[in-house]
Amino acid sequence: MSEHSSSRAVDGQATRVAYLVNQYPKVSHSFIRREILAVERQGIAIERFALRGWDEPVVDPQDVSERAKTRYVLQGGLIALLAATAHAALTAPGRFARALWLATRLGLRSDRPLPVHWIYLAEACVLARWLRQAQVSHLHAHFGTNPAEVAMLAGVLSGLPYSFTAHGSEETDKPQFIGLPEKIRRAAFVVAVSSYGRAQLYRWSRLEDWPKIHVVHCGLERGFYEAVTVQPVEASRLVCVGRLCQEKGQLLLLRALRYLRDEGLDCELVLAGDGEMRAAIEHEVDRLGLRGQVCITGWISSERVREEILAARALVLPSFAEGLPVVLMEAMALGRPVISTYVAGIPELVVEDECGWLSPAGDLERLVESIKECLRASPRRLEAMGAIARERAVLRHDIDTEAARLTVHFRASGRVQQVSS
Repeated sequence: MSEHSSSRAVDGQATRVAYLVNQYPKVSHSFIRREILAVERQGIAIERFALRGWDEPVVDPQDVSERAKTRYVLQGGLIALLAATAHAALTAPGRFARALWLATRLGLRSDRPLPVHWIYLAEACVLARWLRQAQVSHLHAHFGTNPAEVAMLAGVLSGLPYSFTAHGSEETDKPQFIGLPEKIRRAAFVVAVSSYGRAQLYRWSRLEDWPKIHVVHCGLERGFYEAVTVQPVEASRLVCVGRLCQEKGQLLLLRALRYLRDEGLDCELVLAGDGEMRAAIEHEVDRLGLRGQVCITGWISSERVREEILAARALVLPSFAEGLPVVLMEAMALGRPVISTYVAGIPELVVEDECGWLSPAGDLERLVESIKECLRASPRRLEAMGAIARERAVLRHDIDTEAARLTVHFRASGRVQQVSS
């Protein structure tokens, strides 16, 4: 963009930021919805785009509302992808050739077949056209995997700057296979959700790119915790909120419950969530004889999540791999101590013995000991830990504070201005 056109973007009428997510709305990604709404409160107009999710079940009323505001790249099917690709190739052949070469180069180094990256290019062609129609001036993707690649390719096709938020292990488990260094190099800026996450991005980027990698925490809306009267729970009840998957460690948690029961310490466990591991978890519950102690709720609304956390003595999340789990922030903001692991950004939030208990990931014995301490803690100690947890979570993870930080980076890209009131 020329200096003259860039000046118009800043001095003329308000411009827009587009968000791109793989699937939106999604029950386990409510933090993205909170961020979008908070950025809008900062005076930035947001266009919502997702690759899929128009027909997925959602239970939260806010998610229903967000879906009505979202355009879906894949909803038009193969014909729409081919038409957009042909249009891009014919109307801007130079940009299309550069995007095709970039997609091919990434595909040749990827663990996914090359045609998958050509599909990403076709998705980017659809998106780039929509961005121009919506007069968007900056594109932000959540997750450094395929959404960031589509955003990068759309940036090549449209000439718009892009950025992305990297959340954790999904990006850094295989950074070279997903082209993470290239995505960082080409981005206007990159967001990490913890200091640990920023360090991992440093590992896979050039030194000269470090200044554009920033920490912006995921945040909580004040309405989630402000009107809540916190009462300690004497019942031996724990809750684990999250997708039922290998990295969350629910299978290890079930083994810990069996050890506790064998020692005469029974407790109830609510697994609030759903996912690809549900059948395996249900099988393990039966194998260990825990059917009377464990309840699996499936996906539930934000309101129900809050109710489950408040009804529990503590939240437990024995993760093997993470970024920085939002549910830990939620539980702490509700005055509940947490039981988790020394993984990624978790120790940045959870202070051992002050607002929760931490154990090395995969250490069954230490996990059992942490749960024992929680079950044996007096109401007075739980209340004191919950108060510290609440103060820490609210201080570090207020969504409007974090959205203000993110908005600074959007505006610094040189394209975005505050929406006129």
